[in-house]
Amino acid sequence: MAQQLTKQAFFAFLSDTVVKVWKEGSPLLPSVRMAQNWLETGGKIHEWNNLGGYKVGSGIPNAYWKGRTVCTSTWEVYNGTRVTQKADWRAYDSIYDFYKDQDLLFTKNRYDRVRSAKTPEQQTTALYACGYATDPDYASKLMSIIRANNLTAFDVIEIEAEVEQERGEEEMEPITVYVNGKKIDDGLYDDSKGITYVPVRTLAEALGAKVKWNGQEKRVDLTKK
Repeated sequence: MAQQLTKQAFFAFLSDTVVKVWKEGSPLLPSVRMAQNWLETGGKIHEWNNLGGYKVGSGIPNAYWKGRTVCTSTWEVYNGTRVTQKADWRAYDSIYDFYKDQDLLFTKNRYDRVRSAKTPEQQTTALYACGYATDPDYASKLMSIIRANNLTAFDVIEIEAEVEQERGEEEMEPITVYVNGKKIDDGLYDDSKGITYVPVRTLAEALGAKVKWNGQEKRVDLTKK
């Protein structure tokens, strides 16, 4: 049975899995992946968990795709003409499996530009240029979704207090962080430097602020809601 979600609920539902595969080395930016998922599904999650319009093609089953398929109607654009047709899609046991199988697709030489893209603008353009979709407006549609929903906020591995070896973890003392008397998370105190490390995102959101990370500039912006 399909599950229909609002945009807000859809992105919230997917974000943990999207960030997880990003941490595991996915070449697809979280913002681009979530925008693609919304564009391809409209927020409807079917039991076959294919959120990116990944067709069966000539691929063979692997650790993530067990060979199950489903056939539905779709449309493509050929020579400027929109054509409705039937297509066979890969079906997955989980959304995580779909993401991992899709990432295997992006390892092919055909998707060099997707892997080398550094920004959502570059990557959405590359997806169309590399032939992932036939809709000439594919890139602009993805960017519209990204901008309208501030999805670039997910384009970073979560900012946490990962102060390990070079910072002398053995000198760190664990601390507990409270906001208005309520425990929100743990942190670390570096006695040798007199510095306290706390999870920025958790602390900021507890104080009612939005967190945005710019991976290129290595910059964190906190904005009061």
